[in-house]
Amino acid sequence: MRKTVSRGVLRDCEALKRTAMSDRIPMTRAGYDKIKAELDYLDQVELPKVLERIAKARSEGDLTENAEFQYGHETRRLLEAKINALRDKLSRAIIVDPSRMPKDEVGFGVTVVVKDLDLGGVEEFTLVGAGEEDYDSGKILCTSPLAQGLMGKRVGDRAEIKVPQGVLRFEILEIRAPE
Repeated sequence: MRKTVSRGVLRDCEALKRTAMSDRIPMTRAGYDKIKAELDYLDQVELPKVLERIAKARSEGDLTENAEFQYGHETRRLLEAKINALRDKLSRAIIVDPSRMPKDEVGFGVTVVVKDLDLGGVEEFTLVGAGEEDYDSGKILCTSPLAQGLMGKRVGDRAEIKVPQGVLRFEILEIRAPE
């Protein structure tokens, strides 16, 4: 039996699929570092600024009609919720090494060019982990229904993917592994 996880690093497509169905969040080291940097910035720079504004507003007296105090508390609650969500994401992260994934099938880190069999158009997607998604540039989460439906496919394969809007039908035209 092939070992699929070594020191928390996923090494094949099937292990990634199993992870996507669990509560773990696959991401590259770069994606993890990006989320960690955002967390540190919010926690160490933005939150202290908000707490300082609240303290200043509190010192101005009557809190019942103090809009700055009310706004500061609302901002603090939203910021703490964001910080907690980022901490949760990092605590459930599993680092994926795209260089160890198969190069001849759709998997984490690859760019896949597909033909939409219903509309005839050609689309390009790069399957990425949390912190690296950018839907405008075709970088989709590897845990999304679209990515999961493409996982493991090879050039020439067809995929029918159930999504909330119906069924998407694609033919795999090209697979490019990350450099």
